[in-house]
Amino acid sequence: MKLDSIAALVEHDLRQMEVTLRDATRSIAPLIPEVGEHAFGSGGKRLRPLLVLLSSRLCGYRGPRAIQAAAAVELLHTATLLHDDVIDGAELRRGQPSVNAVWGERIAILMGDFLYASASMTIVEDGTPDLLWIFANTIREMSEGEIVQLQRSFDPDIPESVYVDIIGRKTARLLATCSESGAILGAVTRAERRAMREYGWELGLAFQLVDDALDYAGGDHALGKAPLADVAEGKVTMPLTVTLKRCTTAERESAVTALKGLAASRLRGEEFEPGAVELVADLVRRYRGADLTVERARLHADRARARIESFADCDAKRALRDVAEFVVARTH
Repeated sequence: MKLDSIAALVEHDLRQMEVTLRDATRSIAPLIPEVGEHAFGSGGKRLRPLLVLLSSRLCGYRGPRAIQAAAAVELLHTATLLHDDVIDGAELRRGQPSVNAVWGERIAILMGDFLYASASMTIVEDGTPDLLWIFANTIREMSEGEIVQLQRSFDPDIPESVYVDIIGRKTARLLATCSESGAILGAVTRAERRAMREYGWELGLAFQLVDDALDYAGGDHALGKAPLADVAEGKVTMPLTVTLKRCTTAERESAVTALKGLAASRLRGEEFEPGAVELVADLVRRYRGADLTVERARLHADRARARIESFADCDAKRALRDVAEFVVARTH
Protein backbone atom coordinates (compact mmCIF):
# COMPACT_ATOMS: atom_id res chain seq x y z
CA MET A 1 0.00 0.00 0.00
CA LYS A 2 1.37 3.42 -0.99
CA LEU A 3 0.75 6.60 0.95
CA ASP A 4 0.09 8.51 -2.28
CA SER A 5 -3.03 6.45 -2.97
CA ILE A 6 -4.31 7.13 0.56
CA ALA A 7 -3.55 10.83 0.22
CA ALA A 8 -5.56 11.11 -3.02
CA LEU A 9 -8.66 11.85 -0.94
CA VAL A 10 -7.18 15.18 0.21
CA GLU A 11 -4.85 15.83 -2.73
CA HIS A 12 -6.11 19.36 -3.34
CA ASP A 13 -5.69 20.33 0.33
CA LEU A 14 -2.17 18.89 0.38
CA ARG A 15 -1.24 21.02 -2.64
CA GLN A 16 -2.56 24.08 -0.84
CA MET A 17 -0.57 23.05 2.22
CA GLU A 18 2.62 22.99 0.12
CA VAL A 19 1.96 26.57 -0.95
CA THR A 20 1.47 27.56 2.68
CA LEU A 21 4.80 25.94 3.60
CA ARG A 22 6.67 28.03 1.03
CA ASP A 23 4.84 31.18 2.11
CA ALA A 24 6.00 30.52 5.68
CA THR A 25 9.66 30.75 4.62
CA ARG A 26 9.43 34.16 3.01
CA SER A 27 12.04 36.39 4.59
CA ILE A 28 14.30 39.36 4.13
CA ALA A 29 17.16 36.83 4.40
CA PRO A 30 17.45 35.24 0.91
CA LEU A 31 19.04 32.10 2.35
CA ILE A 32 15.93 31.16 4.35
CA PRO A 33 13.65 30.25 1.40
CA GLU A 34 16.60 28.50 -0.27
CA VAL A 35 17.24 26.32 2.77
CA GLY A 36 13.51 25.85 3.23
CA GLU A 37 13.11 24.58 -0.33
CA HIS A 38 15.93 22.10 0.25
CA ALA A 39 14.31 20.85 3.46
CA PHE A 40 10.75 20.68 2.11
CA GLY A 41 11.65 19.38 -1.32
CA SER A 42 13.60 16.31 -0.21
CA GLY A 43 10.74 13.83 -0.58
CA GLY A 44 9.18 13.58 2.86
CA LYS A 45 6.05 11.48 3.32
CA ARG A 46 3.86 14.39 4.49
CA LEU A 47 2.30 11.89 6.87
CA ARG A 48 1.65 14.47 9.59
CA PRO A 49 -0.27 17.00 7.47
CA LEU A 50 -2.17 14.09 5.94
CA LEU A 51 -3.27 13.04 9.42
CA VAL A 52 -4.52 16.55 10.18
CA LEU A 53 -6.55 16.71 6.98
CA LEU A 54 -8.04 13.21 7.27
CA SER A 55 -8.84 13.65 10.97
CA SER A 56 -10.54 16.96 10.23
CA ARG A 57 -12.73 15.31 7.61
CA LEU A 58 -13.58 12.40 9.87
CA CYS A 59 -14.67 14.92 12.50
CA GLY A 60 -16.80 16.92 10.07
CA TYR A 61 -14.58 19.89 9.21
CA ARG A 62 -13.45 20.92 5.74
CA GLY A 63 -11.91 24.33 5.33
CA PRO A 64 -8.81 26.52 5.28
CA ARG A 65 -8.08 26.11 9.01
CA ALA A 66 -7.22 22.45 8.42
CA ILE A 67 -4.73 23.44 5.72
CA GLN A 68 -3.14 25.96 8.09
CA ALA A 69 -2.90 23.38 10.88
CA ALA A 70 -1.46 20.82 8.44
CA ALA A 71 1.23 23.29 7.39
CA ALA A 72 1.99 24.09 11.02
CA VAL A 73 2.67 20.45 11.93
CA GLU A 74 4.93 20.00 8.90
CA LEU A 75 6.85 23.17 9.81
CA LEU A 76 7.24 21.88 13.35
CA HIS A 77 8.30 18.43 12.16
CA THR A 78 10.87 19.85 9.74
CA ALA A 79 12.30 22.07 12.48
CA THR A 80 12.86 19.03 14.70
CA LEU A 81 14.59 17.19 11.84
CA LEU A 82 17.03 20.05 11.30
CA HIS A 83 17.93 20.13 14.98
CA ASP A 84 18.09 16.32 15.21
CA ASP A 85 20.55 16.17 12.32
CA VAL A 86 22.84 18.62 14.09
CA ILE A 87 22.66 16.64 17.35
CA ASP A 88 23.31 13.35 15.54
CA GLY A 89 25.90 14.72 13.13
CA ALA A 90 23.84 13.25 10.29
CA GLU A 91 24.99 14.01 6.76
CA LEU A 92 21.98 12.48 4.99
CA ARG A 93 18.28 13.23 5.30
CA ARG A 94 15.78 11.46 3.04
CA GLY A 95 18.59 10.38 0.74
CA GLN A 96 19.92 13.91 0.23
CA PRO A 97 22.64 15.91 1.99
CA SER A 98 21.26 17.28 5.25
CA VAL A 99 20.97 21.02 5.80
CA ASN A 100 23.86 20.95 8.27
CA ALA A 101 26.01 19.07 5.71
CA VAL A 102 25.36 21.73 3.06
CA TRP A 103 25.21 24.98 5.03
CA GLY A 104 26.75 24.06 8.38
CA GLU A 105 25.43 23.55 11.87
CA ARG A 106 24.79 27.21 12.70
CA ILE A 107 22.52 27.75 9.70
CA ALA A 108 20.72 24.45 10.41
CA ILE A 109 20.03 25.44 14.03
CA LEU A 110 18.87 28.94 13.11
CA MET A 111 16.70 27.60 10.28
CA GLY A 112 15.13 25.15 12.73
CA ASP A 113 14.40 28.06 15.07
CA PHE A 114 12.85 30.00 12.19
CA LEU A 115 10.57 27.08 11.33
CA TYR A 116 9.54 26.64 14.98
CA ALA A 117 8.57 30.33 15.02
CA SER A 118 6.72 30.01 11.70
CA ALA A 119 4.75 27.00 12.99
CA SER A 120 3.84 28.89 16.14
CA MET A 121 2.73 31.97 14.19
CA THR A 122 0.54 29.81 11.95
CA ILE A 123 -1.26 28.35 14.96
CA VAL A 124 -1.55 31.74 16.66
CA GLU A 125 -3.28 33.06 13.53
CA ASP A 126 -5.96 30.39 14.00
CA GLY A 127 -6.54 31.71 17.52
CA THR A 128 -8.01 28.52 19.05
CA PRO A 129 -6.70 28.16 22.64
CA ASP A 130 -6.86 24.36 22.58
CA LEU A 131 -4.75 24.24 19.42
CA LEU A 132 -2.24 26.64 20.93
CA TRP A 133 -1.95 24.51 24.06
CA ILE A 134 -1.43 21.16 22.34
CA PHE A 135 1.18 22.63 19.98
CA ALA A 136 3.12 24.26 22.82
CA ASN A 137 2.93 21.06 24.86
CA THR A 138 4.14 19.04 21.87
CA ILE A 139 7.26 21.20 21.46
CA ARG A 140 7.95 20.85 25.19
CA GLU A 141 7.56 17.07 25.19
CA MET A 142 9.62 16.56 22.05
CA SER A 143 12.47 18.53 23.63
CA GLU A 144 12.19 16.49 26.83
CA GLY A 145 12.30 13.25 24.85
CA GLU A 146 15.44 14.32 23.00
CA ILE A 147 17.19 15.26 26.24
CA VAL A 148 16.31 11.96 27.94
CA GLN A 149 17.51 10.06 24.87
CA LEU A 150 20.84 11.90 24.95
CA GLN A 151 21.21 11.12 28.65
CA ARG A 152 20.67 7.40 28.00
CA SER A 153 22.98 7.17 24.97
CA PHE A 154 24.92 3.90 24.70
CA ASP A 155 23.11 2.60 27.81
CA PRO A 156 22.43 -1.15 27.42
CA ASP A 157 20.42 -1.18 30.63
CA ILE A 158 17.82 1.34 29.51
CA PRO A 159 14.43 0.04 30.70
CA GLU A 160 11.82 -0.60 28.04
CA SER A 161 9.51 1.82 29.85
CA VAL A 162 12.05 4.63 29.39
CA TYR A 163 12.50 3.77 25.71
CA VAL A 164 8.72 3.86 25.18
CA ASP A 165 8.54 7.19 27.00
CA ILE A 166 11.25 8.59 24.73
CA ILE A 167 9.56 7.56 21.48
CA GLY A 168 6.23 8.67 22.91
CA ARG A 169 7.55 12.17 23.48
CA LYS A 170 9.70 12.40 20.36
CA THR A 171 7.34 10.85 17.81
CA ALA A 172 3.93 9.77 19.10
CA ARG A 173 3.12 13.11 20.72
CA LEU A 174 3.31 14.97 17.42
CA LEU A 175 1.14 12.42 15.60
CA ALA A 176 -1.35 12.59 18.46
CA THR A 177 -1.39 16.36 18.04
CA CYS A 178 -2.07 15.94 14.32
CA SER A 179 -5.13 13.76 14.83
CA GLU A 180 -6.37 15.75 17.84
CA SER A 181 -6.09 18.97 15.81
CA GLY A 182 -8.66 17.60 13.40
CA ALA A 183 -10.95 16.79 16.30
CA ILE A 184 -10.58 20.33 17.69
CA LEU A 185 -11.39 21.85 14.31
CA GLY A 186 -14.41 19.56 14.01
CA ALA A 187 -15.67 20.56 17.48
CA VAL A 188 -16.51 16.95 18.35
CA THR A 189 -17.32 15.59 21.81
CA ARG A 190 -14.62 15.20 24.46
CA ALA A 191 -14.76 11.42 24.10
CA GLU A 192 -14.30 11.65 20.32
CA ARG A 193 -11.43 14.09 20.75
CA ARG A 194 -9.74 11.69 23.16
CA ALA A 195 -10.25 8.83 20.69
CA MET A 196 -8.58 10.83 17.91
CA ARG A 197 -5.68 11.76 20.18
CA GLU A 198 -5.21 8.10 21.15
CA TYR A 199 -5.36 7.05 17.50
CA GLY A 200 -2.43 9.37 16.73
CA TRP A 201 -0.52 8.26 19.82
CA GLU A 202 -0.77 4.55 19.00
CA LEU A 203 0.04 5.28 15.35
CA GLY A 204 3.11 7.26 16.42
CA LEU A 205 4.41 4.42 18.58
CA ALA A 206 3.94 2.00 15.69
CA PHE A 207 5.68 4.40 13.29
CA GLN A 208 8.76 4.81 15.48
CA LEU A 209 9.04 1.11 16.26
CA VAL A 210 9.10 0.37 12.52
CA ASP A 211 11.65 3.15 11.99
CA ASP A 212 13.89 1.60 14.63
CA ALA A 213 13.52 -1.83 13.06
CA LEU A 214 14.34 -0.49 9.59
CA ASP A 215 17.57 1.01 10.90
CA TYR A 216 18.81 -2.56 11.31
CA ALA A 217 17.02 -4.12 8.36
CA GLY A 218 17.12 -1.49 5.61
CA GLY A 219 19.78 -0.09 3.31
CA ASP A 220 20.66 3.57 2.92
CA HIS A 221 18.63 3.83 -0.32
CA ALA A 222 15.50 2.60 1.42
CA LEU A 223 16.03 4.59 4.60
CA GLY A 224 17.29 7.85 3.13
CA LYS A 225 20.09 7.77 5.74
CA ALA A 226 23.09 5.62 6.57
CA PRO A 227 22.06 2.16 7.84
CA LEU A 228 22.82 1.28 11.47
CA ALA A 229 22.96 4.99 12.26
CA ASP A 230 21.03 4.57 15.51
CA VAL A 231 23.51 2.25 17.21
CA ALA A 232 26.46 4.31 15.93
CA GLU A 233 24.84 7.38 17.51
CA GLY A 234 24.25 5.54 20.78
CA LYS A 235 20.50 5.04 20.48
CA VAL A 236 19.59 1.79 22.20
CA THR A 237 16.25 1.12 20.53
CA MET A 238 13.72 -1.72 20.74
CA PRO A 239 15.46 -4.16 18.36
CA LEU A 240 18.59 -4.06 20.51
CA THR A 241 16.69 -4.00 23.81
CA VAL A 242 14.78 -7.13 22.80
CA THR A 243 17.98 -8.80 21.63
CA LEU A 244 19.87 -8.09 24.84
CA LYS A 245 17.09 -9.82 26.78
CA ARG A 246 17.23 -12.94 24.59
CA CYS A 247 20.94 -13.46 23.91
CA THR A 248 23.45 -15.34 26.05
CA THR A 249 25.41 -13.66 28.85
CA ALA A 250 28.60 -13.81 26.80
CA GLU A 251 26.90 -12.25 23.77
CA ARG A 252 25.43 -9.52 25.93
CA GLU A 253 28.84 -8.73 27.38
CA SER A 254 30.29 -8.48 23.86
CA ALA A 255 27.52 -6.07 22.86
CA VAL A 256 28.02 -3.97 25.99
CA THR A 257 31.76 -3.78 25.28
CA ALA A 258 31.02 -2.68 21.71
CA LEU A 259 28.65 0.04 22.94
CA LYS A 260 31.25 1.30 25.42
CA GLY A 261 33.82 1.47 22.61
CA LEU A 262 31.41 3.44 20.42
CA ALA A 263 30.66 5.80 23.30
CA ALA A 264 34.39 6.39 23.89
CA SER A 265 34.97 7.10 20.19
CA ARG A 266 32.10 9.59 20.11
CA LEU A 267 33.38 11.31 23.25
CA ARG A 268 36.82 11.74 21.66
CA GLY A 269 35.30 12.92 18.40
CA GLU A 270 36.79 9.97 16.52
CA GLU A 271 35.33 7.82 13.76
CA PHE A 272 33.44 4.87 15.21
CA GLU A 273 34.73 1.35 14.77
CA PRO A 274 32.62 -0.35 12.03
CA GLY A 275 33.34 -3.75 13.56
CA ALA A 276 31.64 -2.73 16.80
CA VAL A 277 28.52 -1.60 14.96
CA GLU A 278 28.43 -4.77 12.87
CA LEU A 279 28.81 -6.95 15.98
CA VAL A 280 25.69 -5.38 17.49
CA ALA A 281 23.81 -5.55 14.18
CA ASP A 282 24.67 -9.21 13.69
CA LEU A 283 23.39 -10.01 17.17
CA VAL A 284 20.11 -8.20 16.45
CA ARG A 285 19.69 -10.17 13.22
CA ARG A 286 20.46 -13.47 14.92
CA TYR A 287 17.81 -12.93 17.59
CA ARG A 288 15.22 -11.37 15.23
CA GLY A 289 15.23 -8.08 17.11
CA ALA A 290 13.91 -6.12 14.13
CA ASP A 291 11.18 -8.68 13.32
CA LEU A 292 9.98 -8.75 16.92
CA THR A 293 9.92 -4.95 16.97
CA VAL A 294 7.69 -4.86 13.88
CA GLU A 295 5.37 -7.37 15.56
CA ARG A 296 5.09 -4.96 18.49
CA ALA A 297 4.39 -2.14 16.06
CA ARG A 298 1.49 -4.12 14.58
CA LEU A 299 -0.13 -4.30 18.01
CA HIS A 300 -0.03 -0.52 18.28
CA ALA A 301 -1.37 -0.11 14.74
CA ASP A 302 -4.26 -2.42 15.64
CA ARG A 303 -4.97 -0.30 18.71
CA ALA A 304 -4.94 2.83 16.55
CA ARG A 305 -7.58 1.38 14.24
CA ALA A 306 -9.67 0.32 17.23
CA ARG A 307 -9.72 3.89 18.57
CA ILE A 308 -11.69 5.18 15.57
CA GLU A 309 -14.15 2.30 15.25
CA SER A 310 -16.90 4.31 16.93
CA PHE A 311 -16.88 6.95 14.18
CA ALA A 312 -19.32 6.67 11.30
CA ASP A 313 -18.01 4.86 8.26
CA CYS A 314 -16.73 7.22 5.57
CA ASP A 315 -13.83 7.71 3.15
CA ALA A 316 -11.74 9.54 5.78
CA LYS A 317 -12.17 6.71 8.29
CA ARG A 318 -11.15 4.11 5.74
CA ALA A 319 -8.13 6.24 4.80
CA LEU A 320 -7.05 6.51 8.45
CA ARG A 321 -7.32 2.75 8.79
CA ASP A 322 -5.16 2.41 5.68
CA VAL A 323 -2.59 4.81 7.18
CA ALA A 324 -2.23 2.47 10.15
CA GLU A 325 -1.58 -0.41 7.77
CA PHE A 326 0.90 1.63 5.74
CA VAL A 327 2.90 2.57 8.83
CA VAL A 328 3.74 -1.06 9.65
CA ALA A 329 4.02 -2.34 6.05
CA ARG A 330 6.42 0.34 4.78
CA THR A 331 10.03 -0.38 3.89
CA HIS A 332 11.37 3.17 4.31
